Amino acid sequence: MTAFRLSMATRLRQTPFTHRVETSGVTAYSVYNHMLLPSVFRSLEEDYWHLRSAVQLWDVSAERQVEIDGPDAFPLIQLTTPRDLSRMQNDQCCYIPVVDDHGRLQNDPVLVRLGATRFRASLADSDLLLFYKGLASGLGMDVSVFEPDVSPLAVQGPLANELVRNVFGEDTVRLRYFRHRRVSVAGTNMVISRSGWSRQGGFEIYVEGSENGEPLWDLLFEAGHDLDIRAGCPNYIERISGGLLSYGNDMTDEHTPFEAGLAKFCNLETPLCLGHRALVEQQEPSRMIRPIEILGEPVPEIRDRWMVADEKGNPAGSISSTVWSPEFKTNVAIGMVDRHANLPGSRIVVHAPDGEREAVIRDAFWL
Repeated sequence: MTAFRLSMATRLRQTPFTHRVETSGVTAYSVYNHMLLPSVFRSLEEDYWHLRSAVQLWDVSAERQVEIDGPDAFPLIQLTTPRDLSRMQNDQCCYIPVVDDHGRLQNDPVLVRLGATRFRASLADSDLLLFYKGLASGLGMDVSVFEPDVSPLAVQGPLANELVRNVFGEDTVRLRYFRHRRVSVAGTNMVISRSGWSRQGGFEIYVEGSENGEPLWDLLFEAGHDLDIRAGCPNYIERISGGLLSYGNDMTDEHTPFEAGLAKFCNLETPLCLGHRALVEQQEPSRMIRPIEILGEPVPEIRDRWMVADEKGNPAGSISSTVWSPEFKTNVAIGMVDRHANLPGSRIVVHAPDGEREAVIRDAFWL
């Protein structure tokens, strides 16, 4: 396959950790929220096995932060999500589907509550800052919406607890899932949460102030020298095997939360959000996200959605993400499949670039 070079420019933003990432041997980047996001270091497979066995430090600054602060902060956020946030506590993080007035997904951030009237949304790949700003301005809401100088740094892997204990102490290790606390490192305060975009467990550190990025990176690497710590990144194999959906890939603004399998985050008993009426009408989707096993040899790299057909040859949806799993010795995939063909055990045909492939709908993801 032809190797392409990523042309750099000031509009493609670096991160507070970019120099450390490059020194650590990054070999591939993706572009995410107009920012560099590392995607491979040693190799996709080697990075995967290391993530499953040790601890990695991920530069996920591309998960840009939108801070929403002011008396109308909570009403603005609740207006955009069908998840009922009325009981959300000040030390809590919540995964929220964000929808427009048609019930279509605009993003699926992790929302961090920092106080009664102060929140941060940790974004997937879309300009949600503009969505929040437009609503706040159009509705005349008393709220400030801006991008703070905050950059997430993830600690992921089965040895994440040991590394975090070495640096932040036992109280931080005892954090419950999707809870956060403030910590002080070298005189700098920052938020750390038990969260992250992997199935291996870990933490996300919301580094406040770009100037604090490299010192914290160095401190964590020094504290993890006996834990086989490496620089890493969200791993494609681990993500797909674990069924972690990627906004912009597996779901877009063409899809509803129900099609994306996010029904459990939608409270429709009370009209909470601007898309409530549309969502009520969309509860029985004609297509849904499904785990798919593509049989045979490793598939090519996916660049465009691959169309799928049912056993009779009728169109039945598409594959959005797929990769060969060295652990499960098969092609693991995520696809949006029409109702008539998406029951577990159903056989489908995938129109891959190298020809038709047999595939089967699974009842669950692999991890």
